[in-house]
Amino acid sequence: MKKLKIKNKYVFLGDTNSINIELVIKSFKYLKNKVNYVVLCNKYDLVSDQYLKKNKIEINEIQDPINFINYEKNKLNIFNIENVKNKKYLNLLNQIEIANYLANITKFDLVTMPVNKDIFKKHTKFIGMTEYFGTLNKKQTIMLMFGNKFSIIPISTHINLKYVYKIINEKLLIKFLRNIFKYLNRRIYNFKYNEIKFLCYNPHCSENGTLGNEDNLLKKIVKKFKAINGLYSSDSAFFKIKKNTLFLSTYHDQALIPFKLLNKKSLNLTLGLNYRRLSPAHGTAKDLKGKNKADNTSYLTCLLF
Repeated sequence: MKKLKIKNKYVFLGDTNSINIELVIKSFKYLKNKVNYVVLCNKYDLVSDQYLKKNKIEINEIQDPINFINYEKNKLNIFNIENVKNKKYLNLLNQIEIANYLANITKFDLVTMPVNKDIFKKHTKFIGMTEYFGTLNKKQTIMLMFGNKFSIIPISTHINLKYVYKIINEKLLIKFLRNIFKYLNRRIYNFKYNEIKFLCYNPHCSENGTLGNEDNLLKKIVKKFKAINGLYSSDSAFFKIKKNTLFLSTYHDQALIPFKLLNKKSLNLTLGLNYRRLSPAHGTAKDLKGKNKADNTSYLTCLLF
């Protein structure tokens, strides 16, 4: 029987004022024989953490993050990225850029741990990590939330709800949907969904146009794509779900709420890059930092995906 090759991956540690370090440490023993991964971070941000000190896990500093030459599976392998500025957001952006560079060179999966978007938004235009990786790579990126029961793609992500109507534009939506199918067919993803459903914009699919005309336009657009199985009212679409179904939604919470409630295992996957960028399907949860209560299910799903 052919032995499966252990994958190499990168983990960008993200914002350390969070549960991120706890998740990495808590998962270390379980993962060490299942996947090879290097944590990309500032070493001193990591080793000064009390959770790490308490659990007494040894650190191995990788000198060559491309070839993993001095990798040691019984230690937590890290690649130290020196802080270049005295502002946190600039150091994190530098770490993200280095992580992106390494993943592009090697085509290894990049798992990015959560960051507090407020850190960036105070200083620069920053919608989210999906969009930022698109900017770095000069590509249109798409957020796919992958779950054990079903997956979802929100067409608009982290924007004010009052601006969502602006994306109900035939030209923009057709381009977006074409990119979805182009990306899904790429070998690095190779997703095959049994059913793809598009969620209506207005309640009850606009009730025969009495709540607006947006869904009439969506219906017209959906007809151009044979793989999409019509429009569905979001208040009933999630009652009976066929295995391996993909839902497309016009805005973030319309699909993210049922997704997080109904999937026990989930992750955030960025479509459109030359490598797989994965992220746990939760935030920094800084209120749980140091309390040993963090759930590492989504983190493990990313590393083992």
